[in-house]
This record gives sequence, structure tokens and C-alpha cells, in this order.
Amino acid sequence: MHSLTALLCGIAAIITLSCLLGMLARRFDQPAVIGEVFAGILLGPTLFGGVVSQTLFPTDIRPFLAGLASVGVVVFMFLVGLEVDHGGLRGKAGVAATVSIGSILVPFGLGAALAVQLADRHPGPDRLAFALFMGAAMSVTAFPVLARILKDRNMHRTALGALALTCAAADDVLAWTMLAVIAALVNTGDDPWRLLLVAPYLVVMFAAVRPLLGRLAAKGGLTPVRLSVVLVGLLLSASLTEWIGLHAVFGAFLFGAVVPRQGTERIRQEILEGVGQFTAVILLPIFFVVGGLSVDLSRIGVPGLVELGLILMVAIGGKFMGAFLGARVHGLPSRQSAALATLMNTRGLTELIILSVGLQLHLLDQDLYSLMVLMALVTTAMSGPLLRVLHPARRPEAPVLEPVRL
Repeated sequence: MHSLTALLCGIAAIITLSCLLGMLARRFDQPAVIGEVFAGILLGPTLFGGVVSQTLFPTDIRPFLAGLASVGVVVFMFLVGLEVDHGGLRGKAGVAATVSIGSILVPFGLGAALAVQLADRHPGPDRLAFALFMGAAMSVTAFPVLARILKDRNMHRTALGALALTCAAADDVLAWTMLAVIAALVNTGDDPWRLLLVAPYLVVMFAAVRPLLGRLAAKGGLTPVRLSVVLVGLLLSASLTEWIGLHAVFGAFLFGAVVPRQGTERIRQEILEGVGQFTAVILLPIFFVVGGLSVDLSRIGVPGLVELGLILMVAIGGKFMGAFLGARVHGLPSRQSAALATLMNTRGLTELIILSVGLQLHLLDQDLYSLMVLMALVTTAMSGPLLRVLHPARRPEAPVLEPVRL
């Protein structure tokens, strides 16, 4: 089959299966991303020894799919940065800081300790970077998936929902900062001097790019010229951080995060709706499939199941305990603290992006990557059912977080 024909047919198959399984996931009250990730796994080598993946995605088209997947991740991380609520971070500084720190430090420490146990079976180029990466991977919360869960349950306007989004945004910032440090440790290579450019890059982003974006966005709605300027800036920021050694996702996330929030509401919303829809329908499903090609669940075996159990214990227990204790310190009732901790355990797509970075940096081998992907699916899928028990939807008017001054 001609390469272009195979590529177009492969993308069509990806979109179709992702859409169908995403709809099926929604029927079971799960985020669509659960079904889309399963689509990637089903199209990978897990079933039928890879015959499906070899038929649909011949070797010669996989580099093109990988390129499209990378672009999708870069654009998605820009949208995540664009959604971070700066005002929310400031307005709930006390309780949000405590919950965020707790939900980062506890799973980070447990994840780094687990890495010490896993290092012998999954050797990598740098044990320190591996331990730091496992800690960061256990600490992340998926801001976009969490926002969707809250909106579906009409919780996004409650105090509990607002607090969860604020904490998730803070977790995202901390997680991507940690990932940038880890990537810098691994990617020093022959040009360690490039890391010296990080400080000038940050200065330019906040002192020059931020006000320019503010003036551009304040002129009105989204036009082809303004969209072009934003996309060019996004790609240049991502390519620069990739060249420096911090990975492209950091530059993409920061470019979205530095966009001023005051006076830019219209253009930000239009970007989120337009670019976000294209990314969600076409580019991200390709990312799921490219990631699924590295997931082989048929190779897990008994030792892998033991490791999966340990990973789930650390991921769920560490995140829950850190967030729960942080909420209780500020006087939240136990039930609401548990609901908040459950929400913070949502990892979703953000976790998959971090895992893909770990795979690219050779910090994860294929077996451990597969187990971590399962962990991301389990922790995301369990959030909805647990939330229905801890925060029933039938009582949306009930006062929440009364003892806390936000």
C-alpha cells in the first residue's frame, strides 16, 4: 500500500475507534479519555501479537504518526497552560498551597522510594533521574480531565470544585517544573551550557512575551493573523525548550500560562474551543495510538502484576493521603477532604504525556511504561464512582467547605 494511502487510512481508523470507545466510556460515566486510551492499547501489540498494529500502521508511516502525536502534545500542553487560573491560585493561597504541597510531596517521596525497588528490574541510564521521574509521575493531577469530571457533575461552581481545580493547577505547574529539571539532568549531553539559557528564556517570556500577548489578545477576537502569531510563538517556545534540554512540553505549557488573564477572556475562549476541538478529535487520538504501540500488556506476567500492585498502592495511597491530610489541616470535614483527595487522584492525559516523556528519555522501559499507563487508567477511572459516594450529585446545593475561609 502506498505510504500516503496507509497514513490516511490509519488516521481514519484512529479517529473512528477513538470516537466510538470515547462514546462508550461516557455511557459508563467515565471520561472519554479512558476509551480513547483503550483505543490506543487495542491498536497496539497487546492483541494478536501486534498483527493489527502492523497491518494498520506499517513501519514506514510510524514516523509521520509520531510527528503528528508530538505536535498534538505540544498544542495540548499550551491549552492546559492557557486554562490555568492565576486568580484562583492567589485567591485560595492557604488551603490550596497546603493541599497541593501535600499531594505532591507524599506521592513524590513514595514514588522515589518505589523507584529504588524497581531499578534493578528496570535499569536505566541514570538512577537519580529515574527516582525523580517516578516521584514526579506519581504526583501529577490531570487538570483538564478533572475539570471535565467536575463540570459533568455540576461541581465546577461549588467551593469544593473550585478548590480542586486550583490545587490541580498548582500541581500541574509543580509537576512540569520537576519534569523540566529531570529532562535537564538527562539531556546535558555534549552541550550543558544550553541550560544557562533557561534564566534568560524565562525573563523574556514574562517580561516581553507576556505583555505582547496581552496587547494582541486585547484587540478583539480570534482572527487568522492573531491565531498565526499565537501558534508561531507557541512552536518557537516549545522548540527552544526542546533545544535547551527541558523538553518541548515545558515551553508549550509556559507559553499558555504566561498569557494574561485580564482582558483576554474572549480570545482565550475562542482558542480553547477552536484549536482545542481540532486537537482533541485528531491529534490526541494519534498520540494515544503512538503511545499504545509501546504498551504490551501480554508481557506483564506474575512479576509485572506484583509491580502493578505496588505502583497502584503508591500512586493511590500517596496522592490520597497527601491531599486528605492537607485538607484536614485547614479544617475541612473528613468527607469533603476525602472527596478532594479522590479528585486529586485523577491523572488522565497529563500522566500519559509525562510517561511518554519518560519513555523518550529512556527512563522507562516498555514493560514499566505499560504498567504506568495502566496505573493512569485505573486512577482516572476510579474517580467518578468514588466521587458519587463521597459527594452525591443529588445535593448540589449543600454548603461545602464551611469551616474554611477561601
